[in-house]
Order: sequence, then C-alpha cells, then structure tokens
Amino acid sequence: MSLLLHIDTAVENASLCISKDGSLLKMAENKNQKDHAAWIHLAIEKLMKETGYNLDDLNAIAVSNGPGSYTGLRVGLATAKGLCYALNIPLVTLSTLEVITYSAITHNSRHTTTNFLYCPMIDARRMEVFTALYDKSLNAIQPPHARVIAEKSFHEELENHKILFFGNGAEKSKTFIKHPNAFFENIEHNASHMIQLAEQKIKVREFADTAYAEPFYIKDFHTIQRKT
Repeated sequence: MSLLLHIDTAVENASLCISKDGSLLKMAENKNQKDHAAWIHLAIEKLMKETGYNLDDLNAIAVSNGPGSYTGLRVGLATAKGLCYALNIPLVTLSTLEVITYSAITHNSRHTTTNFLYCPMIDARRMEVFTALYDKSLNAIQPPHARVIAEKSFHEELENHKILFFGNGAEKSKTFIKHPNAFFENIEHNASHMIQLAEQKIKVREFADTAYAEPFYIKDFHTIQRKT
C-alpha cells in the first residue's frame, strides 16, 4: 500500500493531493500565488484530516520540482523536504514540464490518439518560456530548456511533426508560432497529475536526496538591487 502526499507550487495555481495505491483521495487548490507559503501547511493539515489519515501514515512525498516560479519552487520543495526529514520517508521529485505534459496526454482531446508531439510552456516573463518537447509516451525529444519565442520558433520541428502547445506560456506564443502544424489548447494541470508519475518512480525506488535536493530552475535567479 502506498499513501502519498503530492505538492505542486511551481506555477501560479498551487495544489496538493493525497493518493492511495495510485488513486486520488482528496485535493486542495490555491489560486493566489502570493499566498502559497502561508497556505500550504494549513492546507496539508486540513487535507490529512479530511482523508482520515495522519502525517505518520504517509509512505512518501512527491513534489513538482521545476522549472517554474522561483519562490513557488522553494516553498514546495522546502515543505516536502521538511516533512520527509521529520517523518523519515522518501522524497520524490518530478519535472513540472513532465507533469504538465502528462495532463495533456491524458486530456480528453483529439490530439491524444494521433501522432502529435507535446510542447509544454511555462511563462518565464517577457517572450521567454521554459519548455521541452515530448512524444506521447513522455519520452523527451528535446530536454527542458529556456527559449525566447520568435517568428521561427519550432519551425524545423513543425515541418516534420504536428505539435500541441499548452501551459501558461503558450498563449503569448500564438502571435509568433503560425505554422499549420501548430495547435494550441488550454489544458490545466494540478497535483493529481503527479500521482502516476510518482508511483512509477517509487516502483523503481528512484528517490531524491532529502538533504541535497534543489529546485530545477533551468536559469539562475537574479535580483535587481535598488540604488541607495
């Protein structure tokens, strides 16, 4: 039996869920990105109470580990690591881009039964996105990377494949990506899309190092210092 807590605070909508043996029991969401840090611990406590379990009953914790919001990633991973350390249970880290893509692959749309490639896009401000390219088996055709969207973006790939673009960075890309093989769809994801990916990692005991795990930012975080 596996009782798992799943944490996703990588993008603007945060979510948590509890799963048992690969099935969703209960989920909680927060759509105010500025409140993720204040919301998460109380939400976990409420979620455990509503499912009738205690934190001590958890077998592992999975966290969406980036790329995404710098602050959101730190909040999610710090929470997961703290609980795993206190409870002495394994930590599972998942690529946010893979989680988003899994939601698209399982989404009830015409694209799931055809030979599309999947391109998740996380908004990285201005015309930049965090992205990757996957096939329908979630194999990486292009690994996660940062890309500035321009007129010829993905032109070579689109010459040979139909590509479905989705995620919170896809909308601003429509202006530039006009190829007839480019398709855009609004597909939302949440922590429930982490369940099967986490179960797969647990099955092969692919755990993260609780002490040394770090968010996968893709890019270094820089701040602008104010002049004094």
